[in-house]
Order: sequence, then structure tokens, then C-alpha cells
Amino acid sequence: MGKLYIVATPIGNLGDITLRAIEILKNVDIIAAEDTRHTLKLLNHLEISKPLISYHRHNEDVKSKVLIEKLEEGQNIALVSDAGTPGICDPGHEIIKECIEKNIEIIPIPGACAMVNALICSGLDTSEFTFLGFLPLNKKSRKEKLNEIKNAKNTIIIYEAPHKLKTTLLDLKEIIEDRKIVLAREITKIHEEFVRGKIDDIINIADNIKGEIVIMIEKNENIQNYSEDFTNISLEEHYKMYESQGLDKKEIIKKIAKDRKVSKNEIYQKFIDT
Repeated sequence: MGKLYIVATPIGNLGDITLRAIEILKNVDIIAAEDTRHTLKLLNHLEISKPLISYHRHNEDVKSKVLIEKLEEGQNIALVSDAGTPGICDPGHEIIKECIEKNIEIIPIPGACAMVNALICSGLDTSEFTFLGFLPLNKKSRKEKLNEIKNAKNTIIIYEAPHKLKTTLLDLKEIIEDRKIVLAREITKIHEEFVRGKIDDIINIADNIKGEIVIMIEKNENIQNYSEDFTNISLEEHYKMYESQGLDKKEIIKKIAKDRKVSKNEIYQKFIDT
């Protein structure tokens, strides 16, 4: 049985690849790449020649089966994305899940990750953070994520493309009030830059910001911190807590029932006329 190596590659500066990653890429039988043309440039730089298989968002189902067959034949495979760590807003989840089901060994080869490097230089609290990836385009899903950011008790990290940056910042402006925001772009590249300040200031220059972008938002210091023992608050307070997060009545009742370990019908009767 072969092994699957999840190999992090540079997010900008080619010098950020690790010695271990180079060794693995030299010794595996196959490299599964998000974009074979992009990965070939890296391999040429490293003077490595290996068979490449395309593995991206649109062919994960089909190519996962192909890779599993090769792993079961005893071939070792390195999975790489275009930049950074596979599986973090990049392809990888499907093949990893299938390997677990087939008891195929999966080995992480650590390296660059844009969100981590952006966070450590942000100046925001790093003790607890939530990574949300790219915000959904679907209006309902997007609203739910924005409410999650609004009520976050830890630092929030999201990715955004430059052509969508201003729209996202305008959406965020409606919910984060005067909380600090840090924007990091082109991490480890020539034009690496951190922009720190109020969201209005960053919106004003958004049209001129190019490259890969990480947005970090200060935690909400003002949110009420309820105890996990929800019996300490009234049903009305409990209801308002979820209502402030933008949830509808049906979802609120479901959550209250779960929190208090009672039937949904019991909570529904309490709010039947609400």
C-alpha cells in the first residue's frame, strides 16, 4: 500500500519550500497537482522530474478514484495545490477522506499557509481565531457568515479576491462597527503589504489593492458572554441572543431546545404568540 503525502508549497517566495517537501517530491512516484502547468514551473526550479496528474475542484470525484487505485498498487503520491497547503481552500478533502476509508496512510508535510502568516503579523489576538475561507456568494449563506463575524468572540480570518474586495468590505462595514481590521496582500511576494486601520479607510483604497488578499477582523469585545448553562438566562434573553445573530424563529426554537435539552414543541408553545 502506498502513502499519500499532503505537501505544502510556496505561496509566493520559492525559498519558502521546506527541505522535507523537496525530499518528498523527489522520492514519490506521482505528484497530483491542482494545475500541472503551475506545479511544473516549481518542479523545474527544483530540478525535479516526476509524472503529474491533474487534481482540481472540477475533477476531484473522478481523479480521487484514480489516485486511490495507484495508492493501492503501492505507489506513493504527493498532493500539492498551486500555492500553500492542500485542503485549505484548495482541493484535497475528497482524496483524504477516501484514503481514511481505505486505511491508506496520510502524511502531512508542513509549510506555507497564507492565513497563518497573515495572522501572526496582524497585531490582532492570536490566542483564538476562526477561519471562514471565502465568504459564500449565496445571499442567505453569506448573511449567516456575516452574522457569525458580527458576533465573533475571537479573531476572524477570511480570504478574498481583489475584484470582490470592495463589495466584501462594504458588507463588513454594516456589521463590525469600529472594530480593527487588517488586510494582508501578496504574503511572501515582492509586493507583500499589511494595511491596518478602520474599515472606511480601507474601503477608500480598495480599488487600488491587488493580489491575493487575507482579511482579518478584531473580535467583538462587546458581545454578551452567556454561560453555557442556559438556565441562568430567561427564555426571552435566550431567544434575543439568537435573534441578534439573524436566525429565523424556527431555527431559534430548534437551538433553544437543544441548548436546554427539551423538546422543540415545548419551546414552541412558549413562543406560539411571539
